[in-house]
Amino acid sequence: MKSLPLSLETRRLRLVQPTMDHFSAWCDFMADEEAARHLGGPQDPSSAWRTLATMRGSWSLQGFGMYSVIEKASGEWVGRVGPWRPHDWPGTEVGWGVIRSRWGQGYAFEAAVASIDSAITHLGWTEIIHLIAPANHRSQSLAKGLGAQNQGPCALPGPLRAYPVEKWRQTADEWANRRSSLLRQQAP
Repeated sequence: MKSLPLSLETRRLRLVQPTMDHFSAWCDFMADEEAARHLGGPQDPSSAWRTLATMRGSWSLQGFGMYSVIEKASGEWVGRVGPWRPHDWPGTEVGWGVIRSRWGQGYAFEAAVASIDSAITHLGWTEIIHLIAPANHRSQSLAKGLGAQNQGPCALPGPLRAYPVEKWRQTADEWANRRSSLLRQQAP
């Protein structure tokens, strides 16, 4: 089984496997109505625990999953970003979610770049998708900033079918060709 490194470092962030140490911050994030609106809606602590356990379980079952994103300067948990491909998922996704107090600071972009690089290098993914709600303009902007193109509506599997999403996509070759110019455009 191919797997990701257990942690990644960027200029401002550490990406690590989710642990119970992150549970309180994870709960706060998932309880935030605005932050969770496009992630299936706010969750109570019991539901947030199951979501955290699912992300951690993905690491055990598949060798990858979303990372917990830790801000280096403060040591604070600021979100979850990374490769994600549950059973019957419509492709090899790198997804993101960042706490509201860090919106607009480039953290999702920074963590997504590291995650895309790692998924291509370590997992051999040849395509990267992002499944984004049509009303989630912030994530659409991020997907565009990462170089992905909107492919239109896409159906989620099983109990998630009711959530409308659009598939944003690019190939690993397209990523490689655009990566350095994307990073120059986003540099602070």
